[in-house]
Amino acid sequence: MKRILFTTLLGLILAGANAQTGNISSSGHEKTTFQTSGPWKPVMDVRSDVAIVYGVNDRQDMTFEQRVQSWRDHGYTTHFMTGIAWGEYQDYFTGKWDGKWHLDEGQVTVTGDTIWHGRMVPYIVPSKNFLQYLKEKHVKRVIDAGINAIYMEEPEFWMRGGYSEAFKREWQEYYGFSWRAQHESPENTYLSNKLKYHLYYRALEEVFTYAKEYGKSKGMNVRCYVPTHSLVNYSSWQIVSPEASLASLPCVDGYIAQVWTGTSREPTYYNGVRKERVFENAFLEYGSMESMTRPTARKMFFLTDPVEDWPRDWVDYKKNYQATFTAQLLYPMIGNYEVMPWPERIYEGLYKTCATCETKEQIPRFYSMQMQIMINTLNEMPLSGNKINGSHGISVLMSNSLMFQRFPTHNKEKEDSKDDESEDFNRGSMQKMEENLEDPQFSNFYGQTLPLLKRGIPVSTVHIENTAYSDTWKDLKVLVMSYSNMKPMNSEFHNHIARWVKSGGVLVYCGKDIDAYQSVMEWWNTGGNKYKVPSMHLFEQLGLDPTTPSTGEYSCGKGKVYVLREEPKSFVLSSNNDKIYFETIRKAFETTPDTDKLEIKNNLYLERGPYVIVSVMDESISSEPTILKGLFIDLFDPELPVLQTKIIHPDEQACLYDIKKIKNRNKPAVLCSASRIYDEQYSKNTYSFIAKSPAQTNNVMRIYLPQKPRKATVQNVTGNYLWDEISHTCLIKFENNPEGIQVIIEY
Repeated sequence: MKRILFTTLLGLILAGANAQTGNISSSGHEKTTFQTSGPWKPVMDVRSDVAIVYGVNDRQDMTFEQRVQSWRDHGYTTHFMTGIAWGEYQDYFTGKWDGKWHLDEGQVTVTGDTIWHGRMVPYIVPSKNFLQYLKEKHVKRVIDAGINAIYMEEPEFWMRGGYSEAFKREWQEYYGFSWRAQHESPENTYLSNKLKYHLYYRALEEVFTYAKEYGKSKGMNVRCYVPTHSLVNYSSWQIVSPEASLASLPCVDGYIAQVWTGTSREPTYYNGVRKERVFENAFLEYGSMESMTRPTARKMFFLTDPVEDWPRDWVDYKKNYQATFTAQLLYPMIGNYEVMPWPERIYEGLYKTCATCETKEQIPRFYSMQMQIMINTLNEMPLSGNKINGSHGISVLMSNSLMFQRFPTHNKEKEDSKDDESEDFNRGSMQKMEENLEDPQFSNFYGQTLPLLKRGIPVSTVHIENTAYSDTWKDLKVLVMSYSNMKPMNSEFHNHIARWVKSGGVLVYCGKDIDAYQSVMEWWNTGGNKYKVPSMHLFEQLGLDPTTPSTGEYSCGKGKVYVLREEPKSFVLSSNNDKIYFETIRKAFETTPDTDKLEIKNNLYLERGPYVIVSVMDESISSEPTILKGLFIDLFDPELPVLQTKIIHPDEQACLYDIKKIKNRNKPAVLCSASRIYDEQYSKNTYSFIAKSPAQTNNVMRIYLPQKPRKATVQNVTGNYLWDEISHTCLIKFENNPEGIQVIIEY
């Protein structure tokens, strides 16, 4: 099911914001990265800035330190990653570390089954003893090896877990009363998942604090990062993780946003239809990660994966890789990337050639060429102050507590037909689902977001844990929220929201406040508080009647509050059932100060330096394609064609290089390439460089030249090239070599 992230391929050549910033070596640069458990190989030499070496255990023929050195010997900065919820820690569980067996520290289901990640690799209840093992056996050795960046990935506790003896001990210590089985009541479920959240918060704080202190004792500044799935995905997949709360810990330097085809292809409901919506899901996942760290300015890497954890076929991988790749680029404030995880499985793995084929093969040359063009593009992808086209300022509120009430649901009955990809809920079945309080496919979240995104509105998210930061409210006009699928864990959150509304913000509250978690033991009904549901406290802070106001529009200081007494999931579980919701959002947006009409369309468009990024959505207001006129290189086409017209149809994406944005027309430059460029040399009418990329792959590059070339030499041999007079670009192809291929062009 999941995976590790961090990978970086370095890059390509693309000329930065000027279109010609020149290419840099990997030395001292940490813009791109990748993760691998193996030593350097010619076929895995992706040429990113950083190689994240996974796992500290020795191999039969190689120590951990030798693995690290193999990447350093080829010019990589080396970092380290391991799992904090699972890993090759058999020596701990079997007693080799401290003489005691610890298999009772695995996560256990109600039936007594341990949840395994692999053979003798359970998902862990992170006890203090285990954390001591992790620090002494793994973190210390990593720092002793001279590595100053550590990634503890995937702090995950399965919602269906919570029955082991280790968890029961942690319950008693945390709550001060005996363990309660989570399946017996909604309150027990909430308390159980809240404890799981706390355990991994504590685990990361303790391990990272140790890493920084031990590093400091050796004169090193150790940085600590958390590779993690998005809050959207963890909530959907029924996993608990600390997520946004970590961004305020002083020992956390940043994150890797583990978003890829495998997470983004999780089916969602929209317009009554359940199916995969990979681009839209990826856009919301990356957005939730970006907003999580925006107020704290922690470093964020975005991950994509050219394949995924489940074996599928190369055609499927290519289509969905393009969708997730486009989604990440639509966040111009993020410029650091893990370009791939596990190059060993990408370059050496065998997958089907098509969905109906039985034959398997390693990555096709056309796909590896395209992939390397895309990956190397990330090395030059500039940050940008530009925004996606469309109306901005609409956000949906999220909370870590989204993970607290997903499983079990405590419903009286279940629907049986949720696996039909084309299922369309009729009115009766939707009402039945609402009465049973189910939230199929996390639809209470998607009910607030997809009706906006599908209309071309670049909806963002706000984490309730970040409401104390002033930057959270910057440029925000309309905040949509619901307590149908989450609860506020601190009353102060309401004070921040109310202050913003009274200062002129517009709040849209959706929900009936009828789910079984409204009355769990929390601040709103303890310590002297006697609110029946948490929204009563919010409405009281807003100056409204706290006895849950009905559907309508209310004034609040300089701002307004709109209440919709509908569960958000109802907006997507039935066909054509989001109109009232959308019109409420439209009215809310258009009544805010200095606001034009809400723009609706079927596309998202962004320019970042010379790059043009476009996605056209299906199921939108129109089935019309987006047509671009200009002079572009198509970076999703391994032949790198020059186009004067690019047509992007619904459910398609595009990543283009805008040749017209080249500013210095007198200087040659590699604009895009399936290799990384080093050692560029310029002399009168001659341009030369070294191209490096993995072995057993093809290179293609498009090079801008002031005039038509007279001769192109590739590794001392006269090479063929194609000249395009309109763009003044030269196309050259050759076999890649990680040791480098010298190219000399005379013009």
